[in-house]
Amino acid sequence: MGQYLVVSRVENLEEHLALAREYGVGFEINDFFDPEVLESKERQQEIIEAYQKAGLPEGSTMHGAFLDVVVFSQDPRMRVVSEYRMRQSMKIAQSLGVKGVVFHTNVNPMLSSREYDMHAIDMTVEFLKTLLSDFPDIEIYLENMFDATPDVLVQISERLKDYQNYGVCFDYAHAVIYGFPVAIWIRQLAPYMKHIHINDNDLKHDLHLALGTGKIVWSQFFDYYDTYFRSCSVLIETTQPEAQRISLEYLTQLGECLPEAGSEQAEKGMNDLYGE
Repeated sequence: MGQYLVVSRVENLEEHLALAREYGVGFEINDFFDPEVLESKERQQEIIEAYQKAGLPEGSTMHGAFLDVVVFSQDPRMRVVSEYRMRQSMKIAQSLGVKGVVFHTNVNPMLSSREYDMHAIDMTVEFLKTLLSDFPDIEIYLENMFDATPDVLVQISERLKDYQNYGVCFDYAHAVIYGFPVAIWIRQLAPYMKHIHINDNDLKHDLHLALGTGKIVWSQFFDYYDTYFRSCSVLIETTQPEAQRISLEYLTQLGECLPEAGSEQAEKGMNDLYGE
């Protein structure tokens, strides 16, 4: 099965490190999608050095820039800024030595039409081909965010599937709130999935709750997981360490195979983390 990860923020780094040591999980770094951080080279370097000093668990990933990032914008100036932010994210990822970077499609379902969708697909594919080629040692995961159906992400993925460092980040919590059948999301995207995001919600809003504290039926998710994407890494996408612990304990109660303390997998994670 794939590795479990938790969100890390530099202000809570010691607590995230403690969870990584206890549960054998990796990180998805969430400090670098903040535009204010991306505007300050000094702040970027401070955060990078904090992670380098602490050491990253093996298999860790990073969330890239996404706020107002639209590489298919009709406005050429917006495209330039969007491409700059995504490329900036990849350079930071290089400095950190992470496995992969998550970006969003950022398609707007309120504007959806065949013309809009095809323009978004064509422009996204064109830019990602360049980014995938320029950073061949880092995986790029494209995530469903506002997407009401899997259609755009499927078409983008079909055109990028020959790039070994491309994959879909399937956000299960996002998919369930739009009302489109989750089984169709999964069947259509499964061939491209490499990374998964999970958190709980009320089936209507993107709340990022701890697992087991909302209305998502997690036994159904794990049926899908075992059938379609068992090799994918899975991020528990809650920010606060306490919510992460609740989620990890919930997974343990469900019988999910987190590395047990003292196991070979957990020991390897700890050795990688602490350089032993």
